[in-house]
Amino acid sequence: MEFVNSATAVASFVGALMLYAGYIYTNAYFGYFQLESWAVGFDTFELIVRSLRLATLPALEVLALVLLVPRLPQLLVSLRVPERAVRRLQRACRSVARAYLAMVIAGIVLMLLWRWIQPFRWAAPLFVAVGLLLGRTGVANPAGQSREPAWQRAASFLVAGLFLIWVVALVAGQLGTQDARHDADTLVRRVSVVVLSTDPLSIAPPGPKVEDLGKGAHYRYRYTGLRLLIERDHVYYLLPLGWKKKTDPTYVIEDNDSIRIELRPGTQPRP
Repeated sequence: MEFVNSATAVASFVGALMLYAGYIYTNAYFGYFQLESWAVGFDTFELIVRSLRLATLPALEVLALVLLVPRLPQLLVSLRVPERAVRRLQRACRSVARAYLAMVIAGIVLMLLWRWIQPFRWAAPLFVAVGLLLGRTGVANPAGQSREPAWQRAASFLVAGLFLIWVVALVAGQLGTQDARHDADTLVRRVSVVVLSTDPLSIAPPGPKVEDLGKGAHYRYRYTGLRLLIERDHVYYLLPLGWKKKTDPTYVIEDNDSIRIELRPGTQPRP
């Protein structure tokens, strides 16, 4: 029963963290295009899926190493690494753990330098969290662990968890903005959109190219030079080619009886 409760608590925490990371990432990505994620209308599952953007190869490698560290001496022995080298590694690990206060102080110093450490701001709360967690290990403080009050240990884990959540928020926001900037720079490769309308649309120049197909055409006006950002429930969020963040709008067009949307391939890079 204790195992089930622990597994449930961990799964709940991870699920909530993924939802939070997905919201931060999505809000940063669409905020770059002057959109609010709540206005676009993402559900919980979509936000969790978008949080998987944080599961990059370096992040997975670091996670694997963290999980491997407690078993590293046994692994080295099984690989027939000389015992002297294993003892040196153990002494090095103990030295790192006992320097937990230096890590916490380094994180605080980085927070004081917050304005000048972009894009590595996530390192500040990460140092604090790692230092607090190392300080709770028996290696860092073997004599004081038994005398330490339970509330103090719980408070340390709580504060470390809050700093780790802050790390996730910073990384998710940074990745969201980074991905949005990349997509804006390669806008020509996204899905091309042609908007056909029975009446002229109120689109202020500079914008898409407009053609009048004549009175005999049901959809008389054709708008080209647009790229698809996202489509939600027959609402298309479009960007004009050459879109600039500081000056150009994001067009929101609903597909209805007076409008027809055609989707075509964007310009693909040469192989």
